[in-house]
Amino acid sequence: MEGRQAIMETQLPLPLHARGKVRDTYQLDDRLLMITTDRISAFDVVLPTPIPDKGRVLTGLSAFWFRHFESWMPRHLISTAWNAIAEALQQAGIAEPEAYRPLLEGRTMLVKRAQPFPVECVVRGYLAGSLWKEYVEAGGATGDAPVELHGIRLPGGLRESDRLPQPIFTPATKAQVGHDENISFEQMVAIIGEDNARRLRELSLRLYLEAVEHALPRGIIIADTKFEFGRDSEGHIMLIDEVLTPDSSRFWDAALYQPGRSQPSYDKQFVRDYLESIGWNKQPPAPPLPPEVVQKTAEKYREAYRRLAE
Repeated sequence: MEGRQAIMETQLPLPLHARGKVRDTYQLDDRLLMITTDRISAFDVVLPTPIPDKGRVLTGLSAFWFRHFESWMPRHLISTAWNAIAEALQQAGIAEPEAYRPLLEGRTMLVKRAQPFPVECVVRGYLAGSLWKEYVEAGGATGDAPVELHGIRLPGGLRESDRLPQPIFTPATKAQVGHDENISFEQMVAIIGEDNARRLRELSLRLYLEAVEHALPRGIIIADTKFEFGRDSEGHIMLIDEVLTPDSSRFWDAALYQPGRSQPSYDKQFVRDYLESIGWNKQPPAPPLPPEVVQKTAEKYREAYRRLAE
């Protein structure tokens, strides 16, 4: 999982389906080629400095989790194996796919096309992030009276990073730019219908609970995560995009866990801390990252992979 050149952007002779903050996705007939670059964003701005191996970690972890749940959860992933990817490139008219192997191998998923549901399926097991902020604003941290957030009743008097009595499902809208917005389950029903909303909630909670059962003995607390689902060409629901990575989840080191404060996490923490320390105004263009911040961040991503997937 180490030692390859960082990839900031790809340019393949294929129709571009989408270029997001991290992923470059290309069209392949009824399939897609999803390439995870080493781009990193902070405060909704893509930074000019890549994080080596980040794309390979995200792809490797997603592939691991897709396999972990494969006995019961349909998925859009077809393969991450180079032979399958090379064959797909040949079928798309690329005569010498081996020329692209250093660029693509280890960071590419060949996937089925899906019609995504326009909601993020967020599961939270701990009081952190935006939920903690909303909890404080609602007065939950200053008394024992319960508070209600997005239709969910939470006990009063909890501390930041406390474990919740049970995991909760807090959907969000997908934002093309800026932050996703937390919504209630009733709002989710209004967007995708009651049957779909109930099914996605059921699947999300089961996925989260099974992931927690795998991760905790390996020293990682999954504080929260988000899942994305879509429908295949026959209308079946399947798990799509990335799954339980440091970009889509809040991973904490169980040995360092101490409620009552924010926790060190396996993601962009070093990047955010550095950008805050230099007083960047959080508007593009973003400043470059120094080598020590890049190195520390890359190692955190690699460590998450080693603990969870090796």
